[in-house]
Amino acid sequence: MPPAPRSLAFARYAWGVLAWNVAVVLWGALVRATGAGAGCGNHWPRCNGEVIPPSPSVQTLIEFTHRLMTGVDGFLVLALAVLAWRLHPRGSPVRTGAALSGFFLVTEALVGAALVKLDLVAENRSTARVWWMALHLVNTFMLLGSLTLAAWWASGWPRVRLRGQGAAAWAMLAAIAATLAVAVTGAITALGDTLYPKSAVGLHVSATATFLERLRVVHPLVAIATAAYAVLAGMLVRRLRPGPMTARLSRRLAALFAVQVLVGAFNVMLLAPTWMQLVHLLVADLVWITLVCTAAAALAAPEPHAVTESLRDSASPREAPVQA
Repeated sequence: MPPAPRSLAFARYAWGVLAWNVAVVLWGALVRATGAGAGCGNHWPRCNGEVIPPSPSVQTLIEFTHRLMTGVDGFLVLALAVLAWRLHPRGSPVRTGAALSGFFLVTEALVGAALVKLDLVAENRSTARVWWMALHLVNTFMLLGSLTLAAWWASGWPRVRLRGQGAAAWAMLAAIAATLAVAVTGAITALGDTLYPKSAVGLHVSATATFLERLRVVHPLVAIATAAYAVLAGMLVRRLRPGPMTARLSRRLAALFAVQVLVGAFNVMLLAPTWMQLVHLLVADLVWITLVCTAAAALAAPEPHAVTESLRDSASPREAPVQA
């Protein structure tokens, strides 16, 4: 069982901030899927040059709501950092998680501002938009991961330790890297679905298809391979780092990956409607959060050889001193 948290209310608040950020991410996807990214023009942080846009269109409302949610998020994360410093001592991993959350929230806002100011929204089909979208997705997942760790550590779990973890660490780090790759290809594929709507079911693309359209073939294959690997990695860490929480989370992670593959298949069959894209992204966020928790639980456990040596030393009788 994990140690009791220093502040149960703070831990619940941290999980609540994470949930709010998932909602912000989903609304951001709605902005992209509806082409509302230009709803406030190329003005930032103001909307069409106004603090509160008068007589806004539907697209303006969608984009302006996203900005309001992001603004609220700034205060929530700031409060998270302040409370982490007040409730937890120097060197606490909770402080680290809160600090990383604040950093990635700032970079998230800067990337979002760049997308608007550079007009990499709406119907923009440039290669630059693809790269910025990939950067935006990686930063978003770093933000969600940092918030997850802050909430996890605030709930009383020990910090992550990579040194000496051997195959368990490599397995988890590889799963994290592969999941990020899936998320990046998924975000770019979703952009392609918005700019080049599907007209037929299937993964076949024509010889004249663009890069965004061709990625529709790559993303499902990468996703299926990653899901299979995640299941194997979960089995490995359950054996190398036995414990009820690691076992529970690794099995939950495997189930979520299976759900994600099914949701992705339905997304393709239904020609990627907006609502299905949001469901797909929600499950992806849950996969990522569960993966971070699984890695944190597995890599916080003591190394097996250290435990074995400790037990051997405690069990072996000490030699009696030689009498003169």
